[in-house]
Amino acid sequence: QVQLVESGGGLVQAGGSLRLSCAASGTIFRINHMGWHRQAPGKQRELVADITSDGSIGYVDSVKGRFTISRDNAKNTVYLQMNGLKPEDTAVYYCNATIFITRHTYVEAWGQGTPVTVSS
Repeated sequence: QVQLVESGGGLVQAGGSLRLSCAASGTIFRINHMGWHRQAPGKQRELVADITSDGSIGYVDSVKGRFTISRDNAKNTVYLQMNGLKPEDTAVYYCNATIFITRHTYVEAWGQGTPVTVSS
């Protein structure tokens, strides 16, 4: 079994910063894609940022220039540095990863979610 545990959410004023962390644990052969999604009240979950095992990165347009995703492969951890936060960034943020538990078998793992609230 594998598990993703997120941390770092909280309440911040507009313009402030937060850093989210997500650590994978369990039976891990390798981790391919890692990413962050968010779901605001009454809205669908959206992909915010993702990073592949070779370091290719993508962001949703609304966070480009403000958020930075990174990963530490030695620690099986992905981070999301969020700067210049806006009230519309308020959401529950979920970590996601494609984790191979053997050479050929993988699972799509999700974290439990960490809330981010940005006050105006």
